[in-house]
Amino acid sequence: MTNDRAIYVVLGLMLLILPLSSLLARRPSAGAIVRSLLAWAVIAGVLYVALNNRQRVAELAGTLGERLGVAEQSVEGDTVRIRQSTDGHFWAVAKLNGVERRMLIDSGATSTAISEATAEAIGVTPRRVPPVLLTTANGTIQAARGRIETVRIGSLETRDLPVVISPAFGEMDVVGMNFLSRLGSWRVARGTLILEADKAR
Repeated sequence: MTNDRAIYVVLGLMLLILPLSSLLARRPSAGAIVRSLLAWAVIAGVLYVALNNRQRVAELAGTLGERLGVAEQSVEGDTVRIRQSTDGHFWAVAKLNGVERRMLIDSGATSTAISEATAEAIGVTPRRVPPVLLTTANGTIQAARGRIETVRIGSLETRDLPVVISPAFGEMDVVGMNFLSRLGSWRVARGTLILEADKAR
């Protein structure tokens, strides 16, 4: 059983036990029972949809945060600050060849990695020969090579950035060390990732 499936089963059992125990304790009328079960069914449905669309929900939450003035990412001159997300990671709003993507910043990743869908959207053609072998948490995978003309995060921009592309990444796009190493500096302070431009360039 996968972790996601296990979560759904546990949530389903909780959502079943809670209303049933409440109903048994109060012994309400048949109409009240139906209304209560319908309400819990709606809650279960909302939770199911939210869990199945975690990435999209996170993107919408980021957009809402920007409108409320609590954006995860802010720019001050040549400095970009990214607040740590509730999942413990740092997510950047990046523009790849002018196309906006929400990307995980991972200092443990040697190379920037993009999904096949992102490669197609930004006009990058994967070069599959020779293949790249990557070691991931799920084992060794094959990936193709590619190059992005421009990568921009806030006011920080680099050009001709090598990337790896694989269907094994799913919908995930990752900013790796080959981008971070082109910056003047980067550090984490009080739950905020601070990226600064290389002023010598």
